[in-house]
Amino acid sequence: MKIGELSLKTGVSIRSIRYYEEKNLIEPKRLENGYRIYSKEDVERVKAVQLFLELGLNTDEIFPVISCGSFHPVDNDSDCASTALSLYREKLEKTREQISNLREVERELENLIDFWTKVENYGKGSGIK
Repeated sequence: MKIGELSLKTGVSIRSIRYYEEKNLIEPKRLENGYRIYSKEDVERVKAVQLFLELGLNTDEIFPVISCGSFHPVDNDSDCASTALSLYREKLEKTREQISNLREVERELENLIDFWTKVENYGKGSGIK
């Protein structure tokens, strides 16, 4: 299939697909005329890249995992397992930190809303505008 069809099947822009190729996340075959030809495996790889991006990984972080060639557990694939586990554990820790920070922001915003609601209500009750 050509790049336009891959784009339609995955919902990923042609520009992004070319970027994934540049980052070696997909490696289409080339015809003699230079046209890229993508396989069913490329469809799966693009979908996997999209999933990893949604998880907050960047393309440099995705490369070591996706270059293992399989997204399913395989016997004797401990190098890939170690790489994936390290990456996912690090990302999980960063995600937990972000959640903690967001909870702190949430508490501060709730306090500010409470404060300004009291100020607003005080002004309305006392005739102050």
